[in-house]
Amino acid sequence: MVISWPAPSVPALPGPGPTVHLRDTSTGRLVPAAGGRRATLYVCGITPYDATHLGHAATYVTFDLLHRAWLDAGLEVLHVQNVTDVDDPLLARAAATGEDWRALAARETALFAQDMAALAVLPPTVYLGAVETIPLVAAACLRLLDSGHAYRVPVPDGAADAAAAGGADGADGDPAFPAGQDVYFDIAGDPDFGEVAGLDRATMLELFAERGGDPDRPGKRNPLDPLLWRACRAGEPCWDGGGLGRGRPGWHIECTTIALEHLGMSFDVQGGGSDLRFPHHEMGASHAHALTGTRPYARVYAHAGLVGYAGHKMSKSLGNLVLVSSLRAQGVDPAAIRLAILANPYGTDWEWTGDLLADAEKRLDRWRQAVSRPAGPEAGTVLAEVRDRLADDLDAPGALAAIDGWAERQIGSGGRVAPAPRLVADTADALLGVRL
Repeated sequence: MVISWPAPSVPALPGPGPTVHLRDTSTGRLVPAAGGRRATLYVCGITPYDATHLGHAATYVTFDLLHRAWLDAGLEVLHVQNVTDVDDPLLARAAATGEDWRALAARETALFAQDMAALAVLPPTVYLGAVETIPLVAAACLRLLDSGHAYRVPVPDGAADAAAAGGADGADGDPAFPAGQDVYFDIAGDPDFGEVAGLDRATMLELFAERGGDPDRPGKRNPLDPLLWRACRAGEPCWDGGGLGRGRPGWHIECTTIALEHLGMSFDVQGGGSDLRFPHHEMGASHAHALTGTRPYARVYAHAGLVGYAGHKMSKSLGNLVLVSSLRAQGVDPAAIRLAILANPYGTDWEWTGDLLADAEKRLDRWRQAVSRPAGPEAGTVLAEVRDRLADDLDAPGALAAIDGWAERQIGSGGRVAPAPRLVADTADALLGVRL
């Protein structure tokens, strides 16, 4: 079972915040982020085979802003997040380093939690690992087979022998047993397939191959059909899937089953990095359509931009990572890391630089200097402007600018309103997650 992190305290602010609007990446329209007094959010979690980098941090800080703005508006928030604690990249890293995959996953999941706590990210309400949800996933796969939305494909000749029976859950496959069958989802059964990402087929095929898909797998009906259940191979962990045989879940069905179990169909916001828009969120929605016969899966899709470093997207595969834990070990204040992230519009790609961090550290010092005085300029308008900026598609740079303006007035000429510095500090803390 994965362990979450402690929740930071959130100061109470006077009055409620406004309705939050997000730009739905599937339609391009600015729409209310929640449809009622209870806001529901699913944010796709990490695959824990390496430490948290700034790209991860930017995504989770983005949806922490949404969580905080919803709470400020008086909504009850149900936030669900997963950890993909068994998957091909994790197993490959464990094999390459000679480490047990379970130990690797546990260590990196714990480090992620430490980083999130340091960055003052509110923990999800429900936090689940893929391993603990395997019975739920297996049941969903069997339903898709029974309804004709999935089909079996024999493990290719020459592949490592699989275990059809025997062995404890999570144990390696037993080569004494013959190969089983993989299970694939048939996208042809969903007339709405493609509406989440809105991409042409050529682009989908290219991205599918780049992002964990197997378009060239023999025996598939459509190159874009995603894996639901991988039959157990020798040397890989596997679990009892009942009528599926022994194996482990595919990636997309994991998130879908967790979301349906804890949020239901038509939850408010599906969030993640923009590289999840296709295939992950497209496939997840299609799975949900087939499992429930209803639409939509999520009311709104919101995606954080990718973070670059040294001219390329920051990624584990490229090795150009700036790790949150490394910055913290160097003595960088996590509040400055958070401010550096917030200085960029969440939906756009941006580049991490030393100058960006230096500017954030200067901003943090300036804010702390400003709120340390016993009185200051009137601050009610600052709270209103920060709220308005976050309600407008999480405009964090605009919110920072509002506090910058007050800090400049405070440092330049000061003021006589005794509660003002405290209100500005509470605004930064409650809405931006920056403790002064």
